[in-house]
Amino acid sequence: MTFSEFYQLLESHPDHGITLTLPDQTQAPSHFHITEVASISKAFLDCGGRQHSENSCVLQIWVADDFDHRIKARKLIKILTKARALFVSEDIPVEFEHEAPVLTRLPIETHIVDKDVIIFTLHSKEADCLAKDLCLPKRDFSLPDIPSRSSIAARR
Repeated sequence: MTFSEFYQLLESHPDHGITLTLPDQTQAPSHFHITEVASISKAFLDCGGRQHSENSCVLQIWVADDFDHRIKARKLIKILTKARALFVSEDIPVEFEHEAPVLTRLPIETHIVDKDVIIFTLHSKEADCLAKDLCLPKRDFSLPDIPSRSSIAARR
């Protein structure tokens, strides 16, 4: 989900609460705080020497012992409005950063709007080779030559 889509969804449901379903299907504690909105830029080379870059909006969540705390979409809109200037584009993915048990960035996989809550389902990132065409061994899937009848007859 892009920043723009995320923001518009929150604007459409300002009085809804926010629930985060983690990759293991548990939910982040409902009293989480958004402690940071970050613009993360990453420039890197793959193992084949090609250059890549990616940008994302990362919302860091933190759980304190104030069990009555709840964040509503309206509050998150205010936070994101202040953070908008950080982004070169709003067409960037939104990820939540959560300590589970190590600090992990979790992209939004899906969302459901319920009667009074927006439920975001987060998923884990997975490593992948970006230069498979250069790094993986080439496989020869060609079939061997089939001998002609005359060559079989000549061998007899």
